[in-house]
Amino acid sequence: MGRYVRYPKRTGTESEDQGPAVTERSDSADFTPLADGFGDPADPGNRPARLAVGVVGTGRVGPALGAALQLAGHRVVAASGVSTTSRRRAEALLPGVRIVTPPQVLAAADLVLLTVPDDALADLVAGLASTGAVRPGQLVVHTSGAHGVAVLEPATRAGALPLALHPAMTFTGTSVDLARLAGCPFGVTAPEELRPVAEALVVEMGGEPEWVPEDVRPLYHTALAHGANHLVTLVAQALELLRTAGVAEPGRLLGPLLGAALDNSLRSGDAALTGPVARGDAGTVRRHLAQLSTVSPDIPAAYRAMARATAQRALAHGTIDETSAAALLDVLNEENH
Repeated sequence: MGRYVRYPKRTGTESEDQGPAVTERSDSADFTPLADGFGDPADPGNRPARLAVGVVGTGRVGPALGAALQLAGHRVVAASGVSTTSRRRAEALLPGVRIVTPPQVLAAADLVLLTVPDDALADLVAGLASTGAVRPGQLVVHTSGAHGVAVLEPATRAGALPLALHPAMTFTGTSVDLARLAGCPFGVTAPEELRPVAEALVVEMGGEPEWVPEDVRPLYHTALAHGANHLVTLVAQALELLRTAGVAEPGRLLGPLLGAALDNSLRSGDAALTGPVARGDAGTVRRHLAQLSTVSPDIPAAYRAMARATAQRALAHGTIDETSAAALLDVLNEENH
């Protein structure tokens, strides 16, 4: 059975103001089939037809993915953005693309990228679907890591083809992001019949598709956020401590060490644990806490939490014994250090 993308008739009267978030639309449209028979997404012969792409949400992610699809031969025809910064970002990465309202983006596009914050996605989809902005056969793609395709249910009921494509990458909102997409893993969730289309789009953007079932999508996102977001906090704290210690360029000192630690941990997991906790050096840990108490009000709590988790993993891995682990936990549970 063929898949269809509805291409709206162009009237030449569309407004480019930002207007309300939802508007009425005409039901008149032309239909053009989207080819069936997708096989290996790496095979150019199995890639999606050239599509008119719209971007709803011009934060850091949307313009980069739109630009990547444009490089692959698709055409970004419209985008929506609210802030001055987001509009400038769209102008830089998607030059010449019209900035319009979200319903106008959907009216112009065969493939719509919804690149808004996780908590805003459900209301956006429901609002667009309730006003008839979503068309049967339209590819509606969101990039939220926290959601699968269930959040797109209002659009699916309207006949849209739902895809969840989450790039597992941090974005700067600049052209640097296009290079970072090369080989970037994408968490892909879609109805089984649309899986080849989803994977082909990821490959066209330069990414590597990683299938994530709907029911584990929240756990998938939790893992990525815990690793990436908390890593930034951890590194920022270490930089702050080194500056306090008088190190003029703490990044130069930390860079090689953290790079090696990350590489070792990805390769070896818990076997890569090193340092005083992994050695059971409770005295050193006590001295660390004493130093931290004189420098920062918040870092000691983070140090204690991570040291407890490290001690438990070191014990489970056999790096330290139960006696050493107990001594470490005693120190970590002491107050006023």
